[in-house]
Amino acid sequence: MTTLHTPPETTATPDGSDLSLWPASTRCLPGGDLSVGGVPLTGIADRFGTPVYLLDEGEVRARCRAYRRAFPDAGVFYAAKAFLSRAMVRWADEEGLGLDVCSAGELRLAVTAGFPPGDMVLHGNAKSPHDLETALRLGVGRVVIDSPSEIARLAAALGPDGRQKVMVRVAPGISAGGHDKIRTGTEDQKFGLAISDGSAQHAVARVLDRPELELTGLHCHLGSQIASVKPYATAVRRMVGLMARIRDAHGVVLPELDLGGGHAVAYRPGERALDVDRLARTVRAALADSCAAARLPVPRLLVEPGRAVVGPAGVALYRVLAVKHTGERLFVAVDGGMGDNPRPALYGVRYTPRLVGRLPAAAPRAVTVVGRHCEAGDVLAADAGLPGDVRPGDLLAVPVSGAYHLSMASGYNLVGRPPVVAVTEGRARLLVRREAAADFRSRDVGL
Repeated sequence: MTTLHTPPETTATPDGSDLSLWPASTRCLPGGDLSVGGVPLTGIADRFGTPVYLLDEGEVRARCRAYRRAFPDAGVFYAAKAFLSRAMVRWADEEGLGLDVCSAGELRLAVTAGFPPGDMVLHGNAKSPHDLETALRLGVGRVVIDSPSEIARLAAALGPDGRQKVMVRVAPGISAGGHDKIRTGTEDQKFGLAISDGSAQHAVARVLDRPELELTGLHCHLGSQIASVKPYATAVRRMVGLMARIRDAHGVVLPELDLGGGHAVAYRPGERALDVDRLARTVRAALADSCAAARLPVPRLLVEPGRAVVGPAGVALYRVLAVKHTGERLFVAVDGGMGDNPRPALYGVRYTPRLVGRLPAAAPRAVTVVGRHCEAGDVLAADAGLPGDVRPGDLLAVPVSGAYHLSMASGYNLVGRPPVVAVTEGRARLLVRREAAADFRSRDVGL
């Protein structure tokens, strides 16, 4: 690790803006700079270049611990799809979290970082033969069955002497989430097996009929960016009702219930985030009441936070390349964009970028922050409030950038994905290097 010099901090931002979206370690510095994890953002940009993503290790660990405190008797599994690196795997492991993976690639990366495969859950609506073979070979803890065809395939891969713990993913018929494309608890999308048409019950019966498969429980995931606890309470009641029907039909009491994740974070001031402590209280109460009414023992609960752990711990830094007035609109183009953050183009997500590194001389105005990629939809922040004197060379920082940016990044225009830097206690270290032209050339074998 390398320690970067941190100037004396001030107590408030010069322009009076709040830092509620930023990691708890964020401090204001003279000259309009900010520090995160004790490291100035301008120092990060100067040392590692831009675009660059930083992760506040202390914020990640604190959020892991908050989940462990809220759910002391539950299994908390970090959803690796939000962001995965070997350092992130190590942090989750050291803070007592399991891991939720969705492919052989995620599984193998975690194993190379020393994570115990028995503490992992493998998801996926269409697992490849390679995914299943890798999971069985490495000894993954649970496989979540998402379609009827997986039952026979998994049993065949195990062979007559094999044994694998599994769960069945259920679509409980609940619409929740911040956008149609991230609502996964309804019955009209690709994930899970519906209760209403008997698909879930039929899959459970088939699993119970296979001696190679040990059914440990049921799984559901309602969607993403869910800010209310009510959908989770409804899911508990429906899932416990299904567990009671399974007991009555097969004489089997399932010991686990996985409620997935989807816990909302705030991307802009005033947006609601899910209260994790309230969620835990609500779910525990609903589970106790539902199980008492059904005369079932309370199953062990599993939850799978991803965005809520890593999202608010991340900050993206971009350098302004161009400023353009078009009619009444002011476009600010930066050196990244949809190649490293496709979420605004996919879901219309809105961010709150901030000028760092100098004090503005003009009042804020509405601008459109766009990327450098050759798409009109490459918009990082629409109607963002930035100083009217924003100019090329300025440094912009975007908080809440830790989740679903680099994990969904692409090679569009062969720009290359940015590096990831961890900051903690005044030190910065590279976690993932910048993607270079040599990386693209090494994959191209067509000459």
